[in-house]
Formats: sequence, C-alpha cells, structure tokens
Amino acid sequence: MQGFSSGLPLALSGATLGIWLAESGVSLAAIGFAATIGLSYTLKFLWAPLVDRLPLPYLTRRFGRRRGWALLIQALLALAIFAVGQTDPRAALWLTVCGAVCVAFLSATQDIVIDAIRIEILPAEQQGLGAAATQWGYRGGMLASGAGALYAAAFGGWAFAYTLMAALMAVGMAAVLWMDEPAASRDALKPLPGATAAERARAWFEGAVLGPFKDILGREGWLLILVVVVLYKFGDALAGVMTSPFYVQMGFSKVEIANISKVFGVAATLAGVAAGGALVFRAGIYRGLLVAGVLQMLSNLMYVAQARAGHDLWMLTATIGVENFTGGMGSAAFVAYLSLLCNARFTATQYALLSALAAVPQRVLSASGGVLAEAMGWIWFFVASTVAALPGLLLLIVLMRRYPVAPKQPS
Repeated sequence: MQGFSSGLPLALSGATLGIWLAESGVSLAAIGFAATIGLSYTLKFLWAPLVDRLPLPYLTRRFGRRRGWALLIQALLALAIFAVGQTDPRAALWLTVCGAVCVAFLSATQDIVIDAIRIEILPAEQQGLGAAATQWGYRGGMLASGAGALYAAAFGGWAFAYTLMAALMAVGMAAVLWMDEPAASRDALKPLPGATAAERARAWFEGAVLGPFKDILGREGWLLILVVVVLYKFGDALAGVMTSPFYVQMGFSKVEIANISKVFGVAATLAGVAAGGALVFRAGIYRGLLVAGVLQMLSNLMYVAQARAGHDLWMLTATIGVENFTGGMGSAAFVAYLSLLCNARFTATQYALLSALAAVPQRVLSASGGVLAEAMGWIWFFVASTVAALPGLLLLIVLMRRYPVAPKQPS
C-alpha cells in the first residue's frame, strides 16, 4: 500500500497533467518544459538527511520518526492534489504549474520516507521481494492516477478527477497507521555525541550529510558509475515525456488512451518487471542491465511505426505493449543496481541521491523534448530518442570491462 501511495502522485504532475494541458490548448513546447515540474525528484537528496534524522513535534513522539513524517507528507499531498484540480490551465497556467510543483515536491519527500521504511522494516534476504512488491504497488498507484484519473475526467471533469485522487491518499495513511515503526528508526533517535550544541550539530552533519557522500566518492570508478546512473534511461525518458501529447495529436480519445496506455500498458509493465527480475537473477546485474537497456532503446522505434500508422488502435496496443514491457525490464534491472550501490549505513540518503540522479533525464535533460518534437516532427523525434540511449549503454559496457565484479551492498 505504501508503493501505491508512492506511485499515485507521479502522473498527476506528469503524464496525466500533460494530457490535461494538451486538451487545454497549451503548446507542445510549454508541455515539454513542464517536465521540470518534477525537479524535486532530482533534488530530493538535498533534504533527505533532514527527513532521515529530524524529529517532528508531537508526530515523532506519537507515531515514531518514519511514521510521523509519512503521515504529515501524505496529508499535505492530499491537500495539494485537491488544490491543483481547482485550477484552470486555460485561465492561469502558472497557478496549475505552481500547484503541480508542490505535488512533485511532496511526492519526492514521501518517496524518501517510503524507501527508508521498506529498507528498514525488512531483513536483508527479503529486500528483493520487498522491492518487487513496492514496484507492483507503485504501478497500481500509477494506474489509478493514469487510467483512473482519465476515466474520472471523462466522467466528471478534471476537478473531479483530482479530487478523487486526493481522496486515494488515504490508502497510504491507513497503511502507516496499521504498521509498526521500524526498529532501526527507533534506535537512530539516540542522543548525539558531544558536550555542547555545536559539537552535537557537527556530529549530526558529519554522520547524516557528509557520510553518505564521502562513502560514494571514495569508491573505485565513482564518476563513471554516477554518469551511467544519469544516462541509462535518457532515451526512454526523452520519448516518454512527449507520449501524452503524441497520443492526443494522433487523434486518440481519453478513454482510448486509458484503455490501452494506462490499463494494458500497466499490465505490460508489470510483466516486464517480472521478466527483468528473472533476467538479473539468471544473467547477473551487469548483463541484465545491458540486455534490458538495449531492448528498452530499440522499443522507441515502435513510436516511429505508430506515427506512420496514425490513429490505429491495434498499432497503439503493440506500441504500448512493447515499450512498457521493455521499460519494465529496464526499471527492474536499474532498481536492483541502485539498491546494490547503497551502503547499509546510509541507505535512505544514498538511495535518494542515486534515484535523484536517475531522474535527471526525465526531469531536466528531456525538458527540450517539446521543442525537438516541434522542430523535427514526430518520426525523427522518436528516432533521435533512440539514438539518445546509446551513450549510457556504451558507458555501461566500459563500466563492465573496467570493474567486472558487480557491486555488493557494503555491510
């Protein structure tokens, strides 16, 4: 259920919002730059140490450090999602964008807490299963805010759709109230060493802020590792940021998009996640990453075929099926890789840092997607998105050859 709450807000400031903006007559260039709304997913490592270690008045004492933060953020998320639904992008686009920025910030902060809970509440041997369960819940949340929001918007308008999505945040809050506070979180509330406030503040800063970064920067090949993390999904993200307006311009209705892209597409993604996990288990993390990355890259060419076919539901089904299946494979392999890179002493902050770097293509590098699509046309844009995946894959091959031993989670 926590995975559901994590996935729910994402489309509301991303793909679903893109369809709303396209229907409202917002230009492709503006929709492309709207990808920067989710910049918080890239920058969340900056405040992750605060969420990781800072107690909240009353909430921490009453519910615990992790649960207190989760309840606060989820309540604020519900309010922010509701507020976005009350805006009109035709009359005041800036107000819609500002609300979406708040949703993205709170959603990124919620991810910090949920990742920490998942890692702390499960023993090491169950982390893989926990990650898989979270991914399935995450996709369920995306299905609700994707297909569910489109169905709701078709029935009662966008304000009704966003109000319904705000109410669904109660699922995560109920899960938090039902669960116990992780034992590791209770242990972390022990007093800091130091005789004075300055000494305790320095100890906190060194342990919570500097420690995770020093650990990563002290590893062999750290720069190459981080560049691969940034570029691995660049081609996929560049294409993905423009798929919603692409569907609209091809003449597909909200219900058609919901039926194929949001329902069948989620099922294809979940199948791909399972296949990607099996691939990594059998082939190893590096080979799994490479095979999934190549398939993920080639799947972008399906959009070229879709652009030629136009409004063809069978072609859309094939395009969505192939793209989402290979994207699910790539996501499973990539999450496994990021998890293996985390030191158990700094899991929450390091995972926030690595996942934030992984979000750079989607939130920053792909922001020019709308400009490129307008300048190049859909066919050549999707060809370019395929080529954009090559640098990350080539650097991954270099990483495999220089450091052939797959990373292991430090103790």
